[in-house]
Amino acid sequence: MDLAAAILLILLNLASRYTCSDSRLLVKMTLVHNASKIGGFCLDGSLPAYHLHRGFGAGARNWLLQFEGRNLLFKAIDGLAENWKVERVKGGGWCNDIQSCLKRAQTRRGSTLYMNKLEDFNGILSNKASLNPDFYNWNRVKLRYCDGGSFSGDAKRDITLNHTMRNFFENLVSLQGIEENLNKNCTSFLDNPKLCMFPQYFLRYITAPFFILNTAYDVYQFHHALVPPSADTRGHWNRCKLSIDSCNTRQLDILQDFRQDMLVALRSFHIYSRRGGMFINSCFAHCQSESQDTWFARDSPQIYSKTIAEAVGDWYFSRNTSKLIDCAYPCDTSCHNIAAANVAGFLHGKDEDGKTEIFTSFVA
Repeated sequence: MDLAAAILLILLNLASRYTCSDSRLLVKMTLVHNASKIGGFCLDGSLPAYHLHRGFGAGARNWLLQFEGRNLLFKAIDGLAENWKVERVKGGGWCNDIQSCLKRAQTRRGSTLYMNKLEDFNGILSNKASLNPDFYNWNRVKLRYCDGGSFSGDAKRDITLNHTMRNFFENLVSLQGIEENLNKNCTSFLDNPKLCMFPQYFLRYITAPFFILNTAYDVYQFHHALVPPSADTRGHWNRCKLSIDSCNTRQLDILQDFRQDMLVALRSFHIYSRRGGMFINSCFAHCQSESQDTWFARDSPQIYSKTIAEAVGDWYFSRNTSKLIDCAYPCDTSCHNIAAANVAGFLHGKDEDGKTEIFTSFVA
């Protein structure tokens, strides 16, 4: 009986890395056992991990790497034998002091011990041409996020003119010793090198072609950078956060200014970048490439009748110029704005499965 059980365990370990269930592609987690040689650990000391689904056919030598816990920044790097596409997506949040890191280490955002062992690959990670037309047959890898130190955020002031997010990230840089890993051209140019955590400062120094995907009204930025709880102690923005229809004229004006600040920061890239691409829509959303309904579906968000998947594919394969900026809210009727019920959970740091999650965003 013991021998039969042992054989069964061996067969299970040798099984495929992925499982199809109800047409979903569930990909198994793989731990990086040699990461300890270079000091690569999660916050709690557990090993880092990834999920890999192998490519096939014409895409067998191409790779797409998705960094969980960071936001949308695509990079195309042409090699002699292989093509690479790097994506930073889906928020994971950060810890910027010992207490918050210790707390985070006891969750799936700081330890692989608490992570789901199967990840649902859809959107840009799907293996179906009908759902992911340009990258479905590539090798697709999701790298799990567990160190609490990814770069993102917003350096602009909040509604009380305080640098809430800037102060947060400066503490993060100091705590985790991130400054030495920031872009050297950027850190040598700025009086405050820690600002090189923010995309509006380091974009100019990125030489590889890249694609920026973000909404101009990112919900995380709205709730935690523009109107953090510390800036709205009396809850004047609560109704507006729960439903955009409840925002008053002054609040809508502030949100439109927030969008304009982002577009101003992107202006040089938009005008002068010859190899870059962008898709800046006007939806109240967050993380749009990993969800099938926003990546590529019949009713996906569009700019000039082009979905996110089509815009990224056109840019990567040089089929067409792909720098798209949406008109201001509320003109875009294709948006999948986060509903009030979902936003309520979002504000309390809960994701779809009820587990704690703090979202991130890419700001330029």
